[in-house]
Amino acid sequence: MYEDRLVALDKMMAAKGYPVIAINPNDPEVKPDDSFDNMIVRAKEKGFTFPYLFDEGQKVYPQYGATKTPHVFLLDKARTVKYIGAIDDNPQDGAKVEEKFVENAIASLEVGKDPDPNFTKAIGCSIKKKS
Repeated sequence: MYEDRLVALDKMMAAKGYPVIAINPNDPEVKPDDSFDNMIVRAKEKGFTFPYLFDEGQKVYPQYGATKTPHVFLLDKARTVKYIGAIDDNPQDGAKVEEKFVENAIASLEVGKDPDPNFTKAIGCSIKKKS
């Protein structure tokens, strides 16, 4: 649901020092469509402008506490997590977004303020893991 918005976000914010880095945490044995080979194909199809990494062995996502895809962790330039949660308030329809959580959080950081809110509920699909 958010792929196009992730590309747009990266194009808008990477030059400001806030690039998108996507990490696929899903286990391909549970969700075969999320295999590394399929990720390469999807990234090319969608024109991803950002690194799209694979969390082999599902070791990274638990360290951050991610529960959804996508689940945003916005780091400031000192690499301190400043915002956790959803990209915006409407995963179904980008044209109907009323609050752009990540864009607003970056705007706050750019003027030396902490984001408010600094946490929202992540909206997306659950992470596919072995039982």
